Amino acid sequence: MIDSRIPWWREQVASGPESAPGDRRGLGIKPDRSLGLSFWALMSFAFILLLAPQERFAVLAPLRIAMLTAVLAIVAHVLSRMSRRLPIITFSAPIKIVTFLVVWSLITLPFSYWPSGSLMFLLENFSKTVIVFILLANVIDNRTRLMHFSWGLVLMSIPLAVTTIGNFMSGITMQDGDRVVGYAAGLTSNPNDLALMLNLILPLCIALLLSSSRFGVRVLLASIVGLLIFAIIVTFSRAGFLTLMVTGVAYFWLYRNRSGRVWIPVIVVLGLLALPIIPSGYVERISTIVSIEDDTTNSAEMRLNDMKAAARLGLANPVIGSGIGMNVLALNEVRGETWTAVHNVYLQYLVELGLPGLGLFLLLYYKCLRATGGALRALNTNRPGGLYHIAEGLRVSLIAYAVAALFYPVAYHFYFYLIAGLALAAAAISTTEQPAQAEPRQRLAGREQVRS
Repeated sequence: MIDSRIPWWREQVASGPESAPGDRRGLGIKPDRSLGLSFWALMSFAFILLLAPQERFAVLAPLRIAMLTAVLAIVAHVLSRMSRRLPIITFSAPIKIVTFLVVWSLITLPFSYWPSGSLMFLLENFSKTVIVFILLANVIDNRTRLMHFSWGLVLMSIPLAVTTIGNFMSGITMQDGDRVVGYAAGLTSNPNDLALMLNLILPLCIALLLSSSRFGVRVLLASIVGLLIFAIIVTFSRAGFLTLMVTGVAYFWLYRNRSGRVWIPVIVVLGLLALPIIPSGYVERISTIVSIEDDTTNSAEMRLNDMKAAARLGLANPVIGSGIGMNVLALNEVRGETWTAVHNVYLQYLVELGLPGLGLFLLLYYKCLRATGGALRALNTNRPGGLYHIAEGLRVSLIAYAVAALFYPVAYHFYFYLIAGLALAAAAISTTEQPAQAEPRQRLAGREQVRS
């Protein structure tokens, strides 16, 4: 039962029959707690971020609904924590590192190629990403919330994939080439960006598939997995292809010694049978990864030259950098005015924030990846559970991002920080749940010692 005396904005703990063990409807969701306003506001923000309803309904455009939902999530979270006399923010090591990264960005502002431009970029772009990252790590504080948010991201990915496939079938392409138009939203309109987003959500879909017990739900999730993979393919994104391959190899490696390994050859065979439906020209496009000279668009060669120029620039100014968000201006002086960003996250940090900035990001990535490893070790005795598979899926997403980051100019965008925030949440949840899981085993061990 839920206590009606508890304020409406505060997380409530359920008791009685609703909190009985077991997954809700076979979806891997334990009905142990209500979700709370802060969670639903954060979920709404993710919905707006990915699906951009303001782009389809003009009446929503002036309302700034993304900002409103984010502010609502912050206020509700603060009130809930204060009412329970809990710290508003849990300053884990990754959150401290992100804070240091923001501070370093501020320190380097006076030395930026365009100080006011860097300040504007920090306030209007990176600060929003950091806030959402911190909210994810703190608001999603139990298994129910994590499972619901994972389901939300997977279901939100369906319109992204369906729209892209529909555009491909209809021949709707970008103005400057023959690449398909993605979903009309800030993070997914470009086909390369869309492929990245779908690649990061794909392991969560696989995780839910592995943790679900109902046949119908598993069929649905398997269909979504196939839909996401096909949508990634029709983007003709080379980085998307490499990231997809990393996800596949990661799961094959994880299941090499598990009972589920019997499905590996089946999946391989299904993949081979699907080769005839691969779009025409896709293989030729992917082959330019290793034979850059065969790329008729010259995009691969241009990006490689940009990376070389960025590496030279970063090594020439290894401490301060060009200022956050200013790699385009800095590269214009080295390679000429092409007004394009370097397509490499690591080089973005190096050029803009120097080695200290790059080092902080690499440390942040390592801490988040390590957090998922700690969660998996803590949950190892409960491997069939949904939380284990979600933590594993987030770990695969982080590994996939490490490869994708070699080809994308998205250092301060939501892509990494969305998955990283969920990874920290999963690690914290596994830590809080583990003692409760271990206590019955300890009592059982004590009884065995008494009997002996």
